[in-house]
Amino acid sequence: MTNTVKTLLGSVRQYKKPSIITPIFMLIEAFCEALIPFIMSQMINEDALAGGNFAHIAKYGGVLLLLAAVSLTSGALAGRFAAQASCGFATNLRHDLFYKVQKFSFANVDKFSTSSLVTRLTTDVTNVQQSYQMCLRIVIRVPLQFLFAIIMSFTINANLAWVFVVIAPILAVFLISVARVVMPFFRRIFKKYDALNNSVQENVGGIRVVKSFVREAYETEKFQKAAEEVRGDFTKAEKILALNNPVMTFFINFAAVLISYLGAKTIIDSGTLSGDFVPTELSALITYGIQVLSACMMFSMIFVMLTMSFESMRRIAEVLNQESDLVSPENAVKTVENGAIRFENVSFKYSKTADKYALSDINLDIKSGETVGILGSTGSSKTTLVQLLPRLYDTSEGNVYVGGVNVKDYDLDTLRKEVAVVLQKNVLFSGTIKENLRWGDESATDEEMERACRFAQADEFIRAFPDGYDTFIEQGGTNVSGGQKQRLCIARALLRKPKILILDDSTSAVDMKTDALIRTALKNELPDTTKIIIAQRVASVEHADKILVLDGGRIVACGNHAALMQTSEIYREIYEEQTRGKGAEEEKGGEQV
Repeated sequence: MTNTVKTLLGSVRQYKKPSIITPIFMLIEAFCEALIPFIMSQMINEDALAGGNFAHIAKYGGVLLLLAAVSLTSGALAGRFAAQASCGFATNLRHDLFYKVQKFSFANVDKFSTSSLVTRLTTDVTNVQQSYQMCLRIVIRVPLQFLFAIIMSFTINANLAWVFVVIAPILAVFLISVARVVMPFFRRIFKKYDALNNSVQENVGGIRVVKSFVREAYETEKFQKAAEEVRGDFTKAEKILALNNPVMTFFINFAAVLISYLGAKTIIDSGTLSGDFVPTELSALITYGIQVLSACMMFSMIFVMLTMSFESMRRIAEVLNQESDLVSPENAVKTVENGAIRFENVSFKYSKTADKYALSDINLDIKSGETVGILGSTGSSKTTLVQLLPRLYDTSEGNVYVGGVNVKDYDLDTLRKEVAVVLQKNVLFSGTIKENLRWGDESATDEEMERACRFAQADEFIRAFPDGYDTFIEQGGTNVSGGQKQRLCIARALLRKPKILILDDSTSAVDMKTDALIRTALKNELPDTTKIIIAQRVASVEHADKILVLDGGRIVACGNHAALMQTSEIYREIYEEQTRGKGAEEEKGGEQV
């Protein structure tokens, strides 16, 4: 826990000053509140029993007003600085977490899961923020209030003050026991928050699929189950915590009755409590008793809150302490000479403990400027193969070379700027078309963007929009079609002018004619760029210089279209199946005509 706290406190940074000032004001506030009952008893004693001396009332009344003003001001300032420190701390935490996640490799993200990372950035940070503010104020205030109240009680009457010394530990033991019982519930709750967020994320992300298959009821039931589990644990915990208030009230009343009884007994026995009028001192003692027992109550609530936040702190520190699996080496190579690629005895699995390799015994040479097609059934690891080029994952065995240099020797930013990937799942961000295109090149001119869009066959439909290139794209690109989204993503990648361009099934939503135009533009306009095209259609890759056929994570055939038709049964079957379907459609169309 010490290391966890140390890790998180590193995010306080510029908010150290308000974090230090807050406890000072809390000290002043607690001290003033502890003096007020004592001063009141002195004021009433000296006035009520000494003949109504107004000077004494004015003197002690002024002191009381001053103490109240100082206490109020100190409390307000403590609240202000605590809010400033806690909010700033939470801002830094979110920044540090987000920055850390941006540096994660795919393997790191897979380890935590997206839903868990979202929970840590939101719910967990909020819990830590509240606990930090509580630590700056209440955690400082409680022991001070307890200590000052005990001291002042003994100052008034040491014999009766022992009542609080005896009762406080009994109450503290009970309250801590209650807090310890609810701790496991809160630990489970945070894990179930991840499941709840995952349910929401899947539903919102796949809302079209849900509605297409009329699965709203199923998704609602799944979310209800996750929400019910969170509610169930919270309810159990709150039921146990509900015991605190009645027990606290009982001990406060019990202490007041006991003090009153012992005070009255003292009066009967000796006629005085400590030489002065009994009721005022008795009232002060009861007030201090309430402060002592309230401090125990607050300590219990702090214990529960900190218990919740400890789990959040651990989860946040786990992310902050996680080092990316992929880092740039010292003296990293910062220039990619060309797009030549070589796989040398490469095998890969997503987890070190996995039994099966996703890729096995990959040996491959690709010359700079070549166009390479990759075919294979679903799950044959086509995407996995190309993800090793920009070093999104590291190989488990063997090495990958780009431009004659091992990818592990490159500066990561340099390598990834020269390997542009249009992923299977196309992603556009909220903003204008120009803003999305500039992800490829921040300094791209309008002419360069238009040229890239012409190559990607996107310029025509962009100009058809009323605002042209200034058209606003909704989050996720929901206001453009799948084919338009794919072409915008291809144009974005072309703006980077990469040494290697990877199209991972990125023309699946466009028609055959548009697909052919894109391939022709890539061939004519980017002759020196190595182009890797993953496709389901043979027509998309049959003109490639080299075609790879993957099956079960292995390269089972390699060659151009003509050679594979002669040597690869798998390739021939794929080709004949697709062309047979095309022929049947043409024949059917002819009959209808």
